[in-house]
Amino acid sequence: MDTGTHFVMGIALGGLAAIDPVISDSSVTAQAVMLGTILGSQAPDIDTILKLKNNAVYIRNHRGITHSIPAVLLWPLLISGFIFVLFPESNLLHLWLWTFLAVFLHVFVDIFNAYGTQALRPISSRWVALGVINTFDPFIFGIHVAGLTLWGFGFPPTYTFLTMYLFIFIYYIARFREQALVKRAVRQQIPDARKITLSPTMRYHRWRIAVTSEKNYYVAVSENGYVTILDTFDRIPLPESEILHAAKADINLAAFLSFSPVYRWEIEMLEDYVEVRFIDLRYRSNGFYPFVAVVHLDRNDLSIKNSFTGWIFSEAKLRKKLNLIPF
Repeated sequence: MDTGTHFVMGIALGGLAAIDPVISDSSVTAQAVMLGTILGSQAPDIDTILKLKNNAVYIRNHRGITHSIPAVLLWPLLISGFIFVLFPESNLLHLWLWTFLAVFLHVFVDIFNAYGTQALRPISSRWVALGVINTFDPFIFGIHVAGLTLWGFGFPPTYTFLTMYLFIFIYYIARFREQALVKRAVRQQIPDARKITLSPTMRYHRWRIAVTSEKNYYVAVSENGYVTILDTFDRIPLPESEILHAAKADINLAAFLSFSPVYRWEIEMLEDYVEVRFIDLRYRSNGFYPFVAVVHLDRNDLSIKNSFTGWIFSEAKLRKKLNLIPF
């Protein structure tokens, strides 16, 4: 989920902690736990700072090791230990328990996004992505804000947030049902579909769709249960090619391939260089595919001249990123 949603989740969990008699009987422990749930709800996303280095490092590592099983165990120890230094009169065990719950919930809810996490590391490095909740979901964020508002007006936090979590649980069930209906509609239109990748949007009944069949890739959208195919591409396997072999050695393209499950590729021979472009088919927006990886190779020795991976919403901006035209 996005940072704002994780933040309100941390505050709500700190409020719900009043259900614990040890916390409700100690204002010091209650303050410590509130700080612990807020920090715990944010800690796994500390890898966002990798953006400052480059997109390749960020894409390969975001929601990776910081969301792994060892990290879920380590974050609560570090956070509760730090807070206990500030609040030595607090109950350390209960501070750790609620901080652990905040960290665990952060990683758990991220699994339901299309992006997913490597939550099973080190058991498995595969990405776990259920694809039923958008990174920012207006309902989930809104109901947290509503619950916090009611708490601010004096409603008891335990009943308020338990009711809120019940509604969220029902909402998740409804999202899984909606996802199943969309997949059924896709199979009716594309009977030979081998793999269906759904990406939820902020609108409840709108889904982005990428489908892999034996011979084609299909890009579609579902709106209120109706599936519309927007683009169809031939499914061309990656050939054995010196150009592609050289391009795949680039860190940006390697990061793209580690992240994107559905893509098409292009090779263009230009006057001074060879352009290799990989295009993720999951994120079509206004007729444009914004998530790409581009590598430029020298025509003579296939050395890498420049490259880029990330979100680009115009060809002009991509050229700037690749330093092909002046800023």
